[in-house]
Amino acid sequence: MQNLILIGPMGSGKTTVGKQLAKRTRMDFVDSDHMIEERCGVSISTIFDIEGEDGFRRRETKMLSELCERSGIVLATGGGAITSEENRILLRKGFVVYLKTSIETQLARTQKNQNRPLLENVDAESKLRQLMTERGELYEQEADLVVMSGDRIVSKVVDEIMEALDR
Repeated sequence: MQNLILIGPMGSGKTTVGKQLAKRTRMDFVDSDHMIEERCGVSISTIFDIEGEDGFRRRETKMLSELCERSGIVLATGGGAITSEENRILLRKGFVVYLKTSIETQLARTQKNQNRPLLENVDAESKLRQLMTERGELYEQEADLVVMSGDRIVSKVVDEIMEALDR
């Protein structure tokens, strides 16, 4: 069974949508960032503090390589996973869904989460806009399906993905 892979910026709902999508498809749900934290025994922020973004990205690629060898999973990726060509090749093994959302929604969803190292000690809105400028085209290019997640009810987002899978 082909994996369903969710990509998109932080705060787009990959984990929330992924969990419901997994229930609907009777597939296992896996969040690559949570798996990295579990394996390392520390938060993503701690990995960034100790190893920097480059160190985290190496760990992310290793984890995605392992996870993409599995089959029948719904995989929520980190927002920056698509920045690496190696990761993009790995993700193409599955059906890739881009959860697209507005900067405003991202801000609302990320403002209380302390485990967002790229948003620490910066103007969050400016940083989110910069990241979307850098990554937006990659999300679009890599997606087999683009779904607006934004302020929609999660079940409606999942319904749209399920309808596309049925086609």
